[in-house]
Amino acid sequence: MTRVWKWNRPVTVREVLEDLQQERSIAYTTVMTVLDNLHQKGWVRRESEGRAYRYEAVSTRAAYAAALMNDAWSQSDNPAAALIAFFGMMSEEQRQALGDAIRIVQGPETPAPNPGSVPDAGER
Repeated sequence: MTRVWKWNRPVTVREVLEDLQQERSIAYTTVMTVLDNLHQKGWVRRESEGRAYRYEAVSTRAAYAAALMNDAWSQSDNPAAALIAFFGMMSEEQRQALGDAIRIVQGPETPAPNPGSVPDAGER
């Protein structure tokens, strides 16, 4: 998926193969099988082009990551504790990105909470 997302356009097995072969030896049939498996799972769509297919990601890498986070969070028996633990793992840069994302979602009129700060007793 990394290669398909990287190009952000429909790709052939040959293109992915040639890109991967810059780093390691890999067989055409291996790449073809992986792309076919991704198609079967619904992660890529494909369109016939002559005797080959062009594969394209169904969603962006960001949307995929968001779905993974949402799935993990929704399986928690204590979502608030899971978020606190997750925030604790974040770097300062990641917490700033989170603050930016909250501001975007809330809109320009609502000040976003600072995800790196702990609320005082009056905010709890």
